[in-house]
Amino acid sequence: MKNTCFLIFILLSSFCTAQDLSKIYETVNPAVVVIFTQEAKLESNGGITKTVTSEGLGSGFMVSESEIITASHVVDAAETLRVKFIDGEVRSAKVISTFKSADVALIKLDIPKKNAITVSFGDSDQVKIGEQVFIVGAPFGYSHSLSSGYVSGIIKNKLGANPFTQSEFIQTDAAINTGNSGGPMFNMKGEVIGVVSQILTKSGGFEGIGFAATANITKNLIANNRTPWLGFDAHPLTGKTKRFFNVPQNSGLLVQRVVFGSVLHKMGLLGGDTEVVIDGQKLIIGGDIILAFNNIIFDLTDDSLVKLGELGKNLKTTDVLELKVLRDGKIITLKKD
Repeated sequence: MKNTCFLIFILLSSFCTAQDLSKIYETVNPAVVVIFTQEAKLESNGGITKTVTSEGLGSGFMVSESEIITASHVVDAAETLRVKFIDGEVRSAKVISTFKSADVALIKLDIPKKNAITVSFGDSDQVKIGEQVFIVGAPFGYSHSLSSGYVSGIIKNKLGANPFTQSEFIQTDAAINTGNSGGPMFNMKGEVIGVVSQILTKSGGFEGIGFAATANITKNLIANNRTPWLGFDAHPLTGKTKRFFNVPQNSGLLVQRVVFGSVLHKMGLLGGDTEVVIDGQKLIIGGDIILAFNNIIFDLTDDSLVKLGELGKNLKTTDVLELKVLRDGKIITLKKD
């Protein structure tokens, strides 16, 4: 008799949880969007390398009538952005700010979506291992798909006071696949507690280990440390790689790609043109190496990165921007007046 009662209790609990999840999903789902991107990538074929246009797919969620949160890796090299809403409408957008280490970004619609459904952030510091969560996104293009699971762990990596090395992730077993990146992770109150980031996999598909940038790190970076998107992708050079490229200081930024029409593209910054593998890492070489921004020398020390963070946070579109770069063995200066 006791076993029968216990079984009935479990079945009723599962039914109620499913009903609750369905209702919460119906409330928050209209705030979720699908993001389509186009970016320039190098493609090698038969020893010939050329630049091709590559299409990307991700998810995001509305936090105001014009602003959308997504993952940095979805949009940081995008030349065009299109956002599709639940009603089928598609609008163009632009990148406002990105943080690569935390993998979060803010984009803005060119024309606000009036009466948009928005979602709010919860306190991710209150998230506990074992708590039920769910994700809404566009895995493999299947928009507004739901997956659910539990919090498996929390990973914190707040290295110093600068915004460029801060990261904090919630580990989950909720299914994450291509197209989910940038979508919201919700708690059972319908609050966003994470921004879907990446998975660990050997097969290339989901294997039960996925990660989402926490709501609190996202709020802190986007609200308090917002740096303008300048439109480039770069790789820091230190130690052996610094010596390989003859960088005349402790470190530099090897420019991989520069987005057409961006601030740095208009300043004349050059991206690379040849893919190589150095110490097991794929890099694009042949582009500029950034040594300094407005006389602030680029270095992977906290002091340098804090100064660069303050520069970015206070930089206005009308401000003067000056880059010192290493190009073909010579140090030159690029300016935006």
